[in-house]
Amino acid sequence: MTRVLVVEDESAIAELVAINLRHAGYEVGLAASAEAAQGEVDRVLPALVLLDWMLPGRSGLDLVRRWRADARTRDLPVIMLTARSEEADTVAGLESGADDYLTKPFSPKELLARIRAVLRRRAPQALDDAVRVGGLTLDPATHRVVFDEGGTLRDVRVGPTEFRLLHFLMTHPERVHSRAQLLDRVWGDHVFIEERTVDVHIKRLREALAPVNCAGLVETVRGSGYRLARPAAGSLAA
Repeated sequence: MTRVLVVEDESAIAELVAINLRHAGYEVGLAASAEAAQGEVDRVLPALVLLDWMLPGRSGLDLVRRWRADARTRDLPVIMLTARSEEADTVAGLESGADDYLTKPFSPKELLARIRAVLRRRAPQALDDAVRVGGLTLDPATHRVVFDEGGTLRDVRVGPTEFRLLHFLMTHPERVHSRAQLLDRVWGDHVFIEERTVDVHIKRLREALAPVNCAGLVETVRGSGYRLARPAAGSLAA
């Protein structure tokens, strides 16, 4: 489940946002101060942060700048929620590194639309939308992988870890990912396991894809890591 961290010191607003997020299927974490927010992010990276500007002790703007300066949190999606509606404030928020800026009061529908838009740009693997590469389709909502074989859909049976691995690779096609990056994005950045574990699951994923002739989509890039290649036109996986 996609986890969103809500950083808001007004409890009524925080709870209202949390209720709408949970109703939309998100897991929600709450933090009422900059210090608490940093603690939550240090513990485990959320998929996205909804961040108030005015917080006890330290401003949301300072937090964004800190996260953007840290390699671990540089790509953390952040939407600022604030009562500061002047153009200069919006510019300052975006220039600090926020992905979007929404002023209070706001409608729950608009907030959810903004969240999905930011996740689509920053972290597409956090969405529940079906992903397609060639004839291969992965649907997070049904936890199903199918291959379109000339109009006939064939199920591809993959384990839970291989499913997450394939999901990440399919939402980032053609990009090369190191073992360390895959561990962070697929297993979680606070899970301490050997990097060679990735090789084992890549092997299992290829074995699962072999019956539909898609094993070759998962390529090894010598000295760098792995990538999912888009199938060439006219190939069996196209």
